[in-house]
Amino acid sequence: MSIYCQLSDFELTKLLRDGDEVAFREVYNRYSSLLLIYAYRKLQDKEEAKDVVQDVLAKLWSNRDVLDIKTTLSGYLYRAVLNKILNIFRHKDFDRQYIDAIQYLIETETSATDYLIREKEMAAMIEKEIAGLPERMREVFELRRKDYLSNKEIATRLSLSEHTVATQIKKALKVIRLRFGGL
Repeated sequence: MSIYCQLSDFELTKLLRDGDEVAFREVYNRYSSLLLIYAYRKLQDKEEAKDVVQDVLAKLWSNRDVLDIKTTLSGYLYRAVLNKILNIFRHKDFDRQYIDAIQYLIETETSATDYLIREKEMAAMIEKEIAGLPERMREVFELRRKDYLSNKEIATRLSLSEHTVATQIKKALKVIRLRFGGL
């Protein structure tokens, strides 16, 4: 049993900054499988999840001398994986599936403070974008996303054609996609 497995994340981080390869190996052993499970849950693609975790851990090692962790090591790693996943979503064809995945990410409750903060930030960003939509477009979009009404129900309620409702929803999604794809 290595003495490194008894070290705290804070101690491992300090050793990492000093270029200690055994400390990095301990961080890898401690977090790689947990990060892989986390990434896979979000991406639903095992190979892509492996790539994300490997990229994050490789970057951790290559940037060890300038490592500036303002939270816990685990919080830093999970946030790095989440940011990498969000970048993947931004660079793919952003359809409804990805918006739902981000919404799921925001609505998923977790006990870790780091996750709660990230969720609140993302929820605020999405709500801000929705609030910035033109009034009629926002009204149509919210009836669809929050009240789960069909195009026909929305059209009846707002005295619009179904085509207009569909167009407004497409335009709202396009605005939101552009905002999150442009970060």
